Amino acid sequence: MRIPIAICLTIAGGLVSAGCISSRPVHYYSLEPAAPPTNQARTGGLVLLVGNIATTEALQDGRIRYRSGANESGAYEFHRWADRPGSMVRISLVRALRASGKYQRVQEAGSLTAGDYILRGKLYEFGEVDGASIQTRISLRVDLVDGKTSRTVWDHLVDRQEPVTGKSVADVVQSLERNLLQVVNETGEEIEKFIAAGR
Repeated sequence: MRIPIAICLTIAGGLVSAGCISSRPVHYYSLEPAAPPTNQARTGGLVLLVGNIATTEALQDGRIRYRSGANESGAYEFHRWADRPGSMVRISLVRALRASGKYQRVQEAGSLTAGDYILRGKLYEFGEVDGASIQTRISLRVDLVDGKTSRTVWDHLVDRQEPVTGKSVADVVQSLERNLLQVVNETGEEIEKFIAAGR
């Protein structure tokens, strides 16, 4: 059976139109790291290395996440991070710890670097939470590993929510930026307390 050309052209035109209508630009967002870049350091003191910040599988595809209720979660298809959340958290930790001036050196961990302690972590939540109001939530667990013994000597969980002042994705991103600043500051303060108690 042969299909008339007019019907074929109509179907093809409809498919092309549908493709054009669903084509939307993808918006990319980044966060300003928690502290300005600095080389401030002490002439003595500890060398602190910041290792990998692992993430859950849901945070690895770059889409900005949201959670609604206790069990439902999703992602904005056209709103994505310019860098992975784990990398943004790691950069913020490095810059904030350097800016504190409490350490001889703070740098990202690598295969050839040696330090007194290695900070590593796992990012469980990094996104929007919808409820009675819109908030963002960051849940970050960090461990401090002794550089000589490779033994975990300290761990800390920060689980924090921050209000969102508007309803756009850009407002969510600004809330996450404020939230990350507080999470990183708290993490730095708790590390300093642990090190001061042990010296």
